[in-house]
Amino acid sequence: MNPHAPLPQRCKAGVVSNNGPNYHLAVKDVAVPKPGPDQLLIKLNATGLCYSDIHYMLEDLPLPRMGEYGVHSPGHEGAGVVVAVGHDVKGWKPGDRAGIAPTWDTCMSCELCSSDMECHCPGAVPTGLKVSGTYQQYIVSPARYTTRIPNGVDDFSAGPIMCSGSTMFRALRESKLHAGQWVVIIGAGGGVGHMGVQIAKAMGLRVIGVDTGEDKEQLCFRLGCEGFVDHCKSNDLVREVIQVADGQGAHGVLVTASSAAAYRVAPQLLRVGGVVVCVGMPASGSAFAGEDPMYIILKNLKIVGSLTGSRQDTLGALSLAARGLLKPVYEMFSIEQLPDAVGRLRQGKVKGRCVVNFNT
Repeated sequence: MNPHAPLPQRCKAGVVSNNGPNYHLAVKDVAVPKPGPDQLLIKLNATGLCYSDIHYMLEDLPLPRMGEYGVHSPGHEGAGVVVAVGHDVKGWKPGDRAGIAPTWDTCMSCELCSSDMECHCPGAVPTGLKVSGTYQQYIVSPARYTTRIPNGVDDFSAGPIMCSGSTMFRALRESKLHAGQWVVIIGAGGGVGHMGVQIAKAMGLRVIGVDTGEDKEQLCFRLGCEGFVDHCKSNDLVREVIQVADGQGAHGVLVTASSAAAYRVAPQLLRVGGVVVCVGMPASGSAFAGEDPMYIILKNLKIVGSLTGSRQDTLGALSLAARGLLKPVYEMFSIEQLPDAVGRLRQGKVKGRCVVNFNT
């Protein structure tokens, strides 16, 4: 697209109604927004689909509701090109490539924002929850919080990296694991987990994937796993994982699945001194992370939470992609197929990531 061409008045968007267990998602025409003085208007070429989008529509997390802010389009994994800039914006111009992350903006002045923890800022604005998200083809974004996409990373890869890649980059940092150590990724064949496999491999970690299905097993081995356990076929998941990890257990477990079973088994896969990193978001009250306190004490275990990546984490994940060390695996859908793609994601029928191409 010519970034200097006249802008349309309307654009395609995935619009949700009847939020809750029986939400309805449909593709409609909506007004193209105008950028404020310090904002960019971005024409998205692609958006990844994240299960958090479904949580926002289901309203099953302890978070504000989309409807409270007049938001009807979720999504937070966008990549495209700047087509207009606000009059106070410096350093950006039409034609620049840009990415949209799960955090749309923060206060940029509190202790958390100053310490690489800005996604936890009390003033953080979640994309697709408090402002329109990347299910909408044209979206405004604060210039100060928009991510530049490097050369060598196409938009259909960059979109998912804005959330799932950055999230796993951060989760692995939070784990404080070191090269040569064993890490188990529960949900390793999914949209978030398969990114973690590649990032962990790039960090020099030894990866064991836990998921189900031959297609996901093949994917995990292709991406660098040294072991794989199918949780639906295994008679003793704990024993099999520990056996692969030198008979002692893993140094870390990253739970990217959101099931109660995944969180329940995670501590049992660890050796002394190990860490569980909670990444997958279960519906409120449906799962619990931890073990009997004496089990945790005697094994010196740690259980930590990891939300999404900071701006630096996002740049780190994009840098890996630019060097060929991180490549999202995805299935492409047209914008008209968006509701079907979201339905497949909700049913757990996705290997890797779903990516919507706004240009088809």
